[in-house]
Amino acid sequence: MTTEQSSVDLVAQLNCQIGENPLWHAESGQLLFVDITEGEVRSYNPSTDSSTLISKTRVTGGFTIQEDGSLLLFQDGRFSLLNLDGTLREVASDQCPENDRFNDVIADPEGRVFAGTMGGDGKLLRFDTDGSVTEMSAGFGIPNGMGFTSDLQGMYFTDSRAHKIYHYDYDRSSGSLSNRRTFAEIPIEEGMPDGMTVDDGGYVWTAIWFGSRLKRYAPDGTLEREIDLPPKQTSSVTFGGSELTDIYVTTAATNIADSLAPPGHDPTEFRGGGLYRLKLPGFRGRLPFRSRLHFP
Repeated sequence: MTTEQSSVDLVAQLNCQIGENPLWHAESGQLLFVDITEGEVRSYNPSTDSSTLISKTRVTGGFTIQEDGSLLLFQDGRFSLLNLDGTLREVASDQCPENDRFNDVIADPEGRVFAGTMGGDGKLLRFDTDGSVTEMSAGFGIPNGMGFTSDLQGMYFTDSRAHKIYHYDYDRSSGSLSNRRTFAEIPIEEGMPDGMTVDDGGYVWTAIWFGSRLKRYAPDGTLEREIDLPPKQTSSVTFGGSELTDIYVTTAATNIADSLAPPGHDPTEFRGGGLYRLKLPGFRGRLPFRSRLHFP
């Protein structure tokens, strides 16, 4: 297992309370992300080295990129469509009635969306393109990062409170999930697994909240490397740039999760809030799948 002290750039000096859900938007050449509790949808444009507030809206746990390039926001039980010019339209409500809000979400290869809900009994839901919703599983503490295996026969799903990343068998034709098992378990003293991505080699990258690091796992679950970062609360990770070789990491300034901190946690340490970029030769990501949910 390799431990790296990589070159890390703070590309957007922000104070995001919970920066999350970074996705590369190929048409615009921008990295998009949210500040969950502040309801802010933001962009970072590497060609101009600038960050822009696209919209300030409701609490937004995450988003997918729709087939037409707009964003589908998963909020406090609501769905909204957001264009990059800031035009916002609420399209559905009461979508997670037994929970407070959505957390992490991901589109699958067929345009469905898997979405975690939190506040109460944490659930994993699947929204199909015809508008139907299916509860896939329940009983999670904090449903979080998701990703698909390279062969598209498996899906990863994180429960931060359980300190585990699970691996499901995934059926692309039906969207069904089965045979859940533990892919990786992060020791309590190291922090909590949060947002994640899967690179073009099928390796899983997870951001460790309270851990000041990224972990990269081989497809067999072996921890392959760790990468240290300055902020304590690394929240999610993705690849971006024209060649998908830049690694972007969101972070969080909030103290909302301190009750879940590992032993010895120092609340005076630098938590985060900004957007970071790493350049590590030899790694490449994959573009996110696009959602195809339709609304009147």
